[in-house]
Amino acid sequence: MGGGGWRGRLGSAMTVAPGARVDRFEVFFDLVFVFSFFIITRATATQLSGRSLLHGMLVLAVLWWAWMIHSVVATRVRLGEGFVPVLMVVAMAALFCFALGLPQAFGSPHGGAAGPITVAVSYVVLRAVHLLLYLHVTRDTPDELRQLIRFTPELVISTILLMTAALLPGRIQDPSVAALVRDGLWVAVVLVQYASGLLIGTGGWKVRSAEHWTERYDFILIIALGESIISVGVGSNLIGQPPTWPAVLSAALSIFFTAALWWAHFDVVGPAARIALHAAQGAPRVAMARDAYAYLFLPMIAGIILFALGAEGLVQDIANPLEPFYGKAQDTDVALFFGGVICYLIGNMLFQLRTLRTLSWSRVGAVLALAAGIPLGPHLPGLAALGLLTVICVGLVTVEVLTMGAARQALHDLVFHERTTHEAYEAAYRAQWHEGELEGISEPEALAEPEQLGELEKPEQPPGSRRGERGG
Repeated sequence: MGGGGWRGRLGSAMTVAPGARVDRFEVFFDLVFVFSFFIITRATATQLSGRSLLHGMLVLAVLWWAWMIHSVVATRVRLGEGFVPVLMVVAMAALFCFALGLPQAFGSPHGGAAGPITVAVSYVVLRAVHLLLYLHVTRDTPDELRQLIRFTPELVISTILLMTAALLPGRIQDPSVAALVRDGLWVAVVLVQYASGLLIGTGGWKVRSAEHWTERYDFILIIALGESIISVGVGSNLIGQPPTWPAVLSAALSIFFTAALWWAHFDVVGPAARIALHAAQGAPRVAMARDAYAYLFLPMIAGIILFALGAEGLVQDIANPLEPFYGKAQDTDVALFFGGVICYLIGNMLFQLRTLRTLSWSRVGAVLALAAGIPLGPHLPGLAALGLLTVICVGLVTVEVLTMGAARQALHDLVFHERTTHEAYEAAYRAQWHEGELEGISEPEALAEPEQLGELEKPEQPPGSRRGERGG
């Protein structure tokens, strides 16, 4: 889109190429999701109950669906190029307002509609930005346009349901009935969204860069794990009181088991799944991207939020100077703590099954051990319950390192060789930027017309990088 308008000055939207990776603006956008995850955790922890947990999971599901749509757009157009960042800033503002309205979204139905309306309107703006951008970049591809039209009813119905959930409960006299209607409408939104993704299918969608897709989801998982550490540190009031040895030990254990959960995905399963998505082509690639990443990452994210809530309660009691550190753990905290990790590992096992068609029996054993810890934990001091889960998680990754042996090392060698091969090629290409090789191109010209650099002699592409061009 050229011309003298603002889009012409900023530049056109640029499509994602095979082998493209996540750019810095996308990471910037995802920082708002850190805040959204944090708000969900804080709003749920403020008045912890079965209903508040349901509300937190409903909000997470709707938020995750919006992020899935965002990831589909991001695999089609470069979000950091041309005029696109301007639209994405609008989407970021909408997402931020969505998060700000969450604490009041499930308040008293007669306590005012400002929070629910903020959530609904912000969601509509966020989805509208993605719709308009995707419509623009796919205007010349009939298959993708037809698929976009098939998803239009989902957008319309979910928008109507969210607006109804914001406005209707206040008109119902009985508060319990009003709350039930509101919750039912939110459940309907989630069912409509996720059922649409399964029933409509993947025809017309494309995953141009498997590297971009896997990297984007890996980053959001890391963000969620980081948010859990923030929630434990802030929510348990570790910052607001002098450190004691139980508090320091519990904080250290929180880092250890969180790192073990990171390791459980990123040591073997994540890198192997990435290669599997690269190897898949066409419809099988899109189906795997939808099933394994878009859908099965959700229980992992939900599990992270749940175990963060449980860990926060445990650490808060352990660090409380007015309570003995050997006091028994609370039933609710133990159930959330162990149950959240179970949810995370089951999601990761299903992810492994979908991408690699394998199942690690060590993880089945870990899940069974964690399930046994739920009735046992309340009989233990909080620090012992925290230590028990840490031992199980660290034990899991230790067993896998020892038992996978040669296969794990071969995978690491392959990934490391790929990385160093591309690093060498990139370094050779950037060597052209040396002053002697840019002779004849002034700095302003090089900045204004970066494509001139392509006219310079390009170094020979090293072996091993061809697959990135062909397979994405």
